[in-house]
Amino acid sequence: MDDNADSQEREEGEAVTEAQLQAAPVVDVDVEAAFEQIRQALRGLRYGDVRVTVQDGVVVQIERTERRRPPRTKR
Repeated sequence: MDDNADSQEREEGEAVTEAQLQAAPVVDVDVEAAFEQIRQALRGLRYGDVRVTVQDGVVVQIERTERRRPPRTKR
């Protein structure tokens, strides 16, 4: 296989240049659904984090950790 940095091998054997990959972004329905789930996880989050786990280029898990602090009382 050629180590040329400007191309990648497809499974079919066709070389695709890096410029072609960047020029034609693929928007998958699953990607849009994942983005919407990430947006929902972020909504209303004041303190915490959202972790997205990706395997083989696919979002497989979205975790939301929210930290809630009790109101401070004056002493």
